[in-house]
Amino acid sequence: MPPLDSPRFHLWMLQVLPVAYLAITFLQSGLDKVFDWKGNLSWQTQLFSKVPVLRGLGKPLLLTLTVMEVVAGALCAVGVLLLVATGSSQVACAGSMLAGVTFLSLVFGQRVAKDYAGAAGIAPYFLVSLAAIYFTR
Repeated sequence: MPPLDSPRFHLWMLQVLPVAYLAITFLQSGLDKVFDWKGNLSWQTQLFSKVPVLRGLGKPLLLTLTVMEVVAGALCAVGVLLLVATGSSQVACAGSMLAGVTFLSLVFGQRVAKDYAGAAGIAPYFLVSLAAIYFTR
């Protein structure tokens, strides 16, 4: 971590803050899926019930999404710790990239299910992942 009066401090904050945001977002969401599997599976099954291509794929899709969210959140959390401890941004960048791919997966599912409002709500999160990638590259 650069000193507060360093000209690099504001750039460092632009690395840490979006990555920390992604860590919180994905760890909470992924762990919610782990601890409330039945509730999340029920919601997802209902969402995709009118989508012939995805009907019946609730469990594998939810499992894939859960793994992606937990791994993205963990990478971002470790990335924040490394940014603080060493200034290294490689893990933070990898976590941010996985976060972006995960958001694209979520948008795809929402759009295919014709939940356009839900898909639109993901856009700001996706932008945070893009900012995190840009500043940690």
